[in-house]
Amino acid sequence: MNLQTTTRRQLFQTCGIGLGKISLATLLAGGAASGFTGHRATAGEMILGAQLPALHHPPKIKRVIYLFMAGAPSQLDLFDHKPKLAELEGKPIPPSVIAGQRYAFIQPDAAVLGPRFRFEKHGQCGAELSSVLPHLAKVVDDLAIIRGVHTDQFNHAPAQIFVNTGSPIPGRPAMGAWLSYGIGSEADDLPGFVVLSSGGNLSGGAAMWSAGFLPGQHQGVPFRSSGDPILHVANPNGIDNQMQRGTLDLLADLNQRRQERLGVADVQSRIESYEMAYRMQSRAPELMDFSGEDDATLAMYGTNREDAGSFAKNCVLARRMAERGVRFIQLYHSGWDHHSQVEKGVQGQCRQTDQASAALIQDLKRRGMLDDTLVVWGGEFGRTPMVESSAALGRSLGRDHHPQAFTMWMAGGGIRSGQTLGQTDELGFHVVEDGVHVHDIQATILHLLGIDHEQLTFTFAGRPFRLTDIHGHVIEKLLA
Repeated sequence: MNLQTTTRRQLFQTCGIGLGKISLATLLAGGAASGFTGHRATAGEMILGAQLPALHHPPKIKRVIYLFMAGAPSQLDLFDHKPKLAELEGKPIPPSVIAGQRYAFIQPDAAVLGPRFRFEKHGQCGAELSSVLPHLAKVVDDLAIIRGVHTDQFNHAPAQIFVNTGSPIPGRPAMGAWLSYGIGSEADDLPGFVVLSSGGNLSGGAAMWSAGFLPGQHQGVPFRSSGDPILHVANPNGIDNQMQRGTLDLLADLNQRRQERLGVADVQSRIESYEMAYRMQSRAPELMDFSGEDDATLAMYGTNREDAGSFAKNCVLARRMAERGVRFIQLYHSGWDHHSQVEKGVQGQCRQTDQASAALIQDLKRRGMLDDTLVVWGGEFGRTPMVESSAALGRSLGRDHHPQAFTMWMAGGGIRSGQTLGQTDELGFHVVEDGVHVHDIQATILHLLGIDHEQLTFTFAGRPFRLTDIHGHVIEKLLA
């Protein structure tokens, strides 16, 4: 070992401690030490550019578009109609209901708050939706509404990170990063995991699309919905393609030498990031060029060519990315945190998101893409059936965080559409039938992509990790 070219960290890794790691890796079984710990490939099963030797079963979908409603939409004002709440409005919630529960702001004298909008049945399936979802009502037969979702977290940042990474603690890989690592991308000139955001700041921040302990090239790449999709993706003045290619080749050679000498994993991620950026330079401008989108399509989404970055514009971009082979497209839309003025807040958010969400389903369907695309909609938790205190009734009319029960929906390949799964009690407080955990949602998404969630693992710090940790079950009743 040449001590002059060895870092302090490498010195400790390659001495006695390093030998211990080698021994442990040997004991842990072949695949676990290198990442994947599952099925070995047979002839013709290899997946190009992926760590997973083979899919565990035939996939139902090729890609996922996840519409994440950050801040937690009120399921009681959108999807889960509870007439009993209207009867009890203004009265204290029974103490037995909230006994032993933990909340962000709820007081012991919290009063019941009834639904703020009218509910009606729609479609052949007869699903009940709020009047503020008129566009989603038109595609309700394409949805599977999941009313019985629950989570372990009751504050925004850890709950948002939990839904996206399977852990409330920052530093774990996001779902899209797991998919990029496990099954690669269909596109060689766009990232496999792309992030689009609208509506403002996100409590969970960049931890929600992090690669965590996976190689850095698998992290989500934030795109802008106007101008250059990625800052500095264009060449500066005076740099032509030939000069840039030569520069990248030189950098790759230098980085490769450093990689061989020091064995630092991040160097390979850097090389691959440079190469991906180079390939994106030709694809990204075309992706952002909406001249091929007809006015009727843009109007269907509720956007136009001058739109500088709305949720609707991002939905159009999501469909364009799906067409071009991006594996996991995550749309974050914040602004659903309504501790006060829940009626006004929900109305405003639905004006921004309802039309575009429904149009995305319609657009994918008419292009023949809905059959192999999964669209997911939901937030980090739900909202309580009561205001934060009786003094707030008639004044703020807001709802608190509610991890025990909330609603999500899915549409697309492999999903039995036109159903409402799960049931809550008459106050919408507890799940009483077909409850599903956040880890079950994650396991089901992986299942639809052909992955057994227990088999996609990565060994880090001496133990194999997975998206669902040691939990999660596929939601069989959701499947077609």
